[in-house]
Amino acid sequence: MDTGYLTRSAAEQGRAIAAGALCPLALTEAYLEAIRNSPDQTRIYARLTEARALDAAMAARTRARAGLRRGPLDGVALSWKDLFDTAGIATEAGSALLAGRVPDADAAVLDAMTRAGTICLGKTHMTEFAYSGLGLNPVTATPPCINDPRAVPGGSSSGAAASVAFGLAALAIGSDTGGSVRIPAAWNDLAGLKTTSGRLSLAGVVPLAPKFDTVGPLARSVEDCALALAAMENRSPADLRGATLSGRRFLVLEGAPFEDIRDQPARGFEDAVRRLEASGARIDRARLDPVEQSLDLSAIIYTPECYAQWRDVIETRPDDVFSPILARFRSGRDHLATDYLAAWDALVAHRAQYLQQTAGFDAVILPTAPNMPPDAARLMRDHAYFTTENLLTLRNTRIGNLLGLCVLTVPTGTASVGISLMVPPLCEDRVLRLGHAVETALQ
Repeated sequence: MDTGYLTRSAAEQGRAIAAGALCPLALTEAYLEAIRNSPDQTRIYARLTEARALDAAMAARTRARAGLRRGPLDGVALSWKDLFDTAGIATEAGSALLAGRVPDADAAVLDAMTRAGTICLGKTHMTEFAYSGLGLNPVTATPPCINDPRAVPGGSSSGAAASVAFGLAALAIGSDTGGSVRIPAAWNDLAGLKTTSGRLSLAGVVPLAPKFDTVGPLARSVEDCALALAAMENRSPADLRGATLSGRRFLVLEGAPFEDIRDQPARGFEDAVRRLEASGARIDRARLDPVEQSLDLSAIIYTPECYAQWRDVIETRPDDVFSPILARFRSGRDHLATDYLAAWDALVAHRAQYLQQTAGFDAVILPTAPNMPPDAARLMRDHAYFTTENLLTLRNTRIGNLLGLCVLTVPTGTASVGISLMVPPLCEDRVLRLGHAVETALQ
């Protein structure tokens, strides 16, 4: 088999399987061999599901030979973040506190993807309990960043991004509560889709903040994201043909997304905006009060829910949690219930105001992250730096979660710099078409 297929998009692999040019079993065996031979294997994969993968690949090969493929991703090999339950295989969410946790059934989205014919290669490393945007995890492992061997890869879907970027999976499925798909996707030059809260099932997904937890793909192309979403929903994918930027109207979200932004993300984003404009897009710029007001509510909205979810587990063995993660959890224990409920009432109002103010735009755009991947060694020795960089890393992506939006990040062509497109909830197909046009313009 041509090992060059390992770094092609999932869609390209699927088309090659359909044409008889690529065997699903040979493809899966090649991925498993590449993983075993990779010097970063144990930093990216928490565990492989080799027997399961080979059985599924043999079945996919039989279907392909008989002309009975289940869909465009049938026979394509994926990685899964280690918070998606896998029957009979440990799912530990990057935490020593969940070591040896073995579920009885697959997560609903994993089951759907399996029924679509995809191959589960294994479970990827992640931030403890998915509670950081940096991707640093000294408890289990910190995966590498494709653009800087000294840097963290972004989190919390850190191994998910690395598995695709390093050619050890065709695409990956992660989760996004405050940016955990989009940040590692951006820092590793991938596309990443944050789906609307509630669109995809969270059954069998280890929770962090259920009101914000979402499932989404990290992939080499927007097309791959569209195919993955469709497979998880058992439907036809978004039609990306003919997608264009001509006459599309984008709003650059000024204000908070550009506060303390570093030079490279700022330059990469503005260069991308110029190219979108050259491709026919209309660009406006504005600061929106509902965005600023929602960000002001972030701590009281997020931290109590996360601490309530894991308090009883964490406080039994707090010394087994990386101290900055522990401190972040514990920051949610002192908020009054009355303040939390009032904050949610205010956030609902801000969401409605935001949708009214942006109704005339095809998408609102902003830099996916305002900073570059930080140095892992410095994050380990300087916990104050960890805290400030983590909050900065998550600031721009958290806007989409707070406002309940659907968001897609696309590489800009500047290493580790992504551009995000925010659209109203349940408009995934719309943002995928826009993202495909943006991707084409930026290539």
